Amino acid sequence: MRGIMLAKVLSAAVNGIEAFPVEVEVNAGWGDTNIVIVGLPDAAVKESRDRVTTALSNSGFKFPMGRTTINLAPADVRKEGPSFDLPIAIGMLAASEQIETDQLDNFVMVGELALTGAVRPVKGILSIAICARDSGKTGIFVPAENAAEAAVVTGLKVFPIQNLREAAAFLEGQAKIAPTKVDIEKMFEKTWDDEFDFADVKGQESVKRALEIAAAGGHNVLLIGPPGTGKSMLAKRLSTILPPLTLEESLETTKIHSIVGLLKAGQALVTQRPFRAPHHTASDAGLLGGNINPTPGEISLAHHGILFLDELPEFKRSVLETMRQPLEEGHVTISRAAGTMTFPSQFMLIAAMNPTPDGKMPGESRSSPREIQNYLGRISGPLLDRIDLHVEVPAVKFRDMTEAKTGESSAVIRERVMCARKRQQKRLIGTKITCNARMGSRELKAYCVLDEATKELLQFAMTDLNLSARAYDRILKVARTIADLAAAENITSEHISEAIQYRSLDRQLWT
Repeated sequence: MRGIMLAKVLSAAVNGIEAFPVEVEVNAGWGDTNIVIVGLPDAAVKESRDRVTTALSNSGFKFPMGRTTINLAPADVRKEGPSFDLPIAIGMLAASEQIETDQLDNFVMVGELALTGAVRPVKGILSIAICARDSGKTGIFVPAENAAEAAVVTGLKVFPIQNLREAAAFLEGQAKIAPTKVDIEKMFEKTWDDEFDFADVKGQESVKRALEIAAAGGHNVLLIGPPGTGKSMLAKRLSTILPPLTLEESLETTKIHSIVGLLKAGQALVTQRPFRAPHHTASDAGLLGGNINPTPGEISLAHHGILFLDELPEFKRSVLETMRQPLEEGHVTISRAAGTMTFPSQFMLIAAMNPTPDGKMPGESRSSPREIQNYLGRISGPLLDRIDLHVEVPAVKFRDMTEAKTGESSAVIRERVMCARKRQQKRLIGTKITCNARMGSRELKAYCVLDEATKELLQFAMTDLNLSARAYDRILKVARTIADLAAAENITSEHISEAIQYRSLDRQLWT
């Protein structure tokens, strides 16, 4: 009678955007041939037994006889996805003595198995690689298509695995696999898209100025104007004047895109700031994230980038209202029966809308005052208060459309934006705040000091426009950014005046 053999293989699973270690324990014993997987597996994990046994047979290994029990520890956390196929297969080979190795404790393994024994890519590899390094492991086995993504984690050897037989031969010392290496600096050589450039935009100098201020301070923007004035065109070019992602920001963004499965085959990092433009029919789960098992939504996929909401009033009001907390706090918390997850969501909101239901300005519209008010009323005052700049996008003049001269390129504007951001980083050093839009009350008090004349100007504007306390804070933040663009140490009346004009348009329309 065959004795009982136990093998332990190290793996990891993703919870939210972070990964946690999982021990795959395989016990091969006597009894009727049966494979049992325990440890809160979901349907995809339960199906592993059929994929794994077929892959073992097709890779030239023996079908496991007797009762095989597979435990995924810790047993009180739900395990999802097919990423445990490879460690389960290796554990079964070790437990049935088809491979002999003392290397199992040195490696973390993840990968889905095809029926042929080939290893297929899985989601969340970056988070898993970071978990492996932090657990003190020397290396990680990953599908070959995921190797570049895992290799951005320093201090960890990443072994690209093509198939099950290759992994078994490597563990027994019968084959060599060269660890994957990547050049991170080379990845960041180009961080914007040449397809979009502000030089393509005819006229609209006042709107370009507003978007430059928004990019310099990380502010939210609402573009209001008739159809065909270039609102979408301008929004798509905003990412080309934003500063490049830092490595830390890139890693955070890549984690989220990896978990959702948006990385292209062989892509190691997200090096361009995300630009997400969900349709106005998007649900709150699509925008915020959720479903039965909470996953990141559009606002998290836009982390460190831009969330563009075109035709803003067409979104369900309930969906828009759920964005208030993420806009303020920079993260979103989702509670479901499966658990509570917190996803990062530090994004710039760029919204666009028509001023009336038929797209014309209020004085020219055929819509009744009640229809216009109902249309504008779909956007609440608290949401408007969280948008720093309200910008009118007028129709482009014929002279501007036919002019041969092009405007400033994105590269020129980006240089000014980056200079302003450097001033902010120097001022905010020692805090987790990265731009003026994220300043709290303490920073406002310290860095937005006004002289008496400027205070009086702001007080008059607050009273005249009937602005809220939140709008007051937004004006100060925008004025601080305008001063940074002008390389000014202090905020002056000129900076406050320009900031106030970006709050007046909504009052003209909504009152």
